[in-house]
Amino acid sequence: MRVDLYTKVILTLIAGLLLALVLRPTSVEAQSSNQDLYFEPGYTQLRKPDGTASIQGKMAIDMKTGNIWGFPTGVEGPYPVNFTDTKPPTSRPFLLGKFDLVAAK
Repeated sequence: MRVDLYTKVILTLIAGLLLALVLRPTSVEAQSSNQDLYFEPGYTQLRKPDGTASIQGKMAIDMKTGNIWGFPTGVEGPYPVNFTDTKPPTSRPFLLGKFDLVAAK
């Protein structure tokens, strides 16, 4: 009789904890709204502000500061390519300009 009471108490405790685990509120987002960088879809011709270079690449906007960054890819494609090296290249961004996000509010 003592084992039966112990088993019922343990099973009730397990069921209660499982129910609490299932019913707890969770927040799931497919796309986070607090991203710092927004990457424009596709790729575009990037021109350095000083006029020293014009190259294909991706454009990103820092949503906190309004800075517009250019990530050169070197080709008409969404990621950097270097045909002379077997290691994956790294695209170093350069500042293209700035959006005044405060004035837009």
